[in-house]
Amino acid sequence: MAAGAAAAAATWRSFFLRAPLLPSPRLSAACSRPSSSGPAAPQDRTAKVRNTFRPAASSTHDWIGPPNPLSNLRPIVYHVPENESELERRLRHLRQETEDWNHDFWTNQNITFSKEKEVFIISQLKAKGLTLRDEDGRRRTLSSEEMAEFYKSFLDKNRTRHANYNKEWYRRNFTITLLMARVTLSSMWRTVTERKSSSSSKNNSSPPT
Repeated sequence: MAAGAAAAAATWRSFFLRAPLLPSPRLSAACSRPSSSGPAAPQDRTAKVRNTFRPAASSTHDWIGPPNPLSNLRPIVYHVPENESELERRLRHLRQETEDWNHDFWTNQNITFSKEKEVFIISQLKAKGLTLRDEDGRRRTLSSEEMAEFYKSFLDKNRTRHANYNKEWYRRNFTITLLMARVTLSSMWRTVTERKSSSSSKNNSSPPT
């Protein structure tokens, strides 16, 4: 039983700390975390990271910022190219929408995890007749075996939610991959067409011999 709980704990820690990112063909330097005159609440820090993270207008690359304090994911600001085609715009919007969806999921999931973990620790200590802090004011902790029970319980309770998340994640990435392939093929075709047009114009402008 203990071995099974420990395995579940390892599985949850691996799943919980996951920070998936969408494939990006153009990645550039990261923006530094905005400074603050004092400690801010988690929600305030999240808003600052997401709302003030903007690259220079002259940037020609996607920008990746520092990890969000709640979702543990790095925000991405996607470059808007000049003369963006309708297909490119669809791809960029879907990637940004997926980025926001992913951030919201992990923010809610991580907050729920932290709250339920705190309740579990307090309840276990209370059952032992102990308070959250000892005589010296230090926070008491539970053993890894005791915490494994919580990890397994949380995994079991959220199994369907995680399965639905994975299905949606793979569905979105499959659609994004197809759009990226279409954008690449469209770009290649446009390049070939422009070269042919340029070559034809030069031939027509050449004086007859």
